Amino acid sequence: MSPTLLSVVVPMYNEEAVLHQLVARLRPVLDGMDVPYEVVAVDDGSSDSTAGMVQQIRTEWPQLRLLRLMRNSGHQAAITAGMTAAVGDYVVTIDADLQDPPETIAEMLKTAQAENVDVVYGVRSDRSTDSVFKRQTAALYYWLMRRVAGPHVPSNAGDFRLMSRRVLDAVNRLPEEGRVYRLIIPWFGFPSANVYYERDKRAAGESKYPLGKMILLTTESIVTFSGGPLRFATWLGVLSAIACVFVGVFVVVGVITGQTVPGWASTVLVVGGIGAIQLFCLGILGEYIGRIFTGTLRRPLYLVGYDSLTHGDNAPGAGQNTAPGQTAGNRDNQ
Repeated sequence: MSPTLLSVVVPMYNEEAVLHQLVARLRPVLDGMDVPYEVVAVDDGSSDSTAGMVQQIRTEWPQLRLLRLMRNSGHQAAITAGMTAAVGDYVVTIDADLQDPPETIAEMLKTAQAENVDVVYGVRSDRSTDSVFKRQTAALYYWLMRRVAGPHVPSNAGDFRLMSRRVLDAVNRLPEEGRVYRLIIPWFGFPSANVYYERDKRAAGESKYPLGKMILLTTESIVTFSGGPLRFATWLGVLSAIACVFVGVFVVVGVITGQTVPGWASTVLVVGGIGAIQLFCLGILGEYIGRIFTGTLRRPLYLVGYDSLTHGDNAPGAGQNTAPGQTAGNRDNQ
């Protein structure tokens, strides 16, 4: 077990306007929890004085670490860097904008320990501070993701969550590059719980997730987690083939009744038939490409939750999911 119980990973990009407010709220919470902790501030290639301010704050806050990326690599990449560097038995990821209240961290840790779960999601119970457009697009995103990745994806749960060390180890072993953690973490199936909170307005500065980046996140979520779009041509080909049958009947009736001009029937049938064949062949290619895509992700085929050969029937954590190569009984040794 690490001497550091809790690591708090905070990705930052041009956060100089909100940084002092973040420290003023985050530090009292962590100090008041009376547990050994660290804060990993990940500067994602900021162009302002964010990194310099963090360095200055470190002189008075020894638990604060600065991890500075060479360039702006994106929100999920910054989270990945912080999670890789974190040494705590539990890791919390939270944004710097104070829309997710740091005071909830204590409740998350308490819930994880009391209920013996590996993941605690921060779920937004009230988003009234967001614009109507933001709420509607967010609802559409989670609705779509639950159909792409499965019903296990919690609604209104972003990147504010707590994870145990074995979850972190499983995530860090994933070989894939494009990661969307709000889909990957639920995919593992570790025991989880929810903590609800009201989402606040951004304390200062500008949103790092405008409409353009939300669209990119949605696209990234779909193409990195599902081969579904590749099947679009298959279904379109099937629908086209069905449509061609009805069009063929219509053409035959037109020819019989003499309501067509010479060459029209053959042109329609040939064009429609070839179009359907082409779409169907593209769909078959898409199916094979989809399997290649899934193979390149190299995600584990399964996770062993409990093995009676190595643990007794009354072993703590029996029946719970674990990371590949681990068993539930190893959890207390991490």
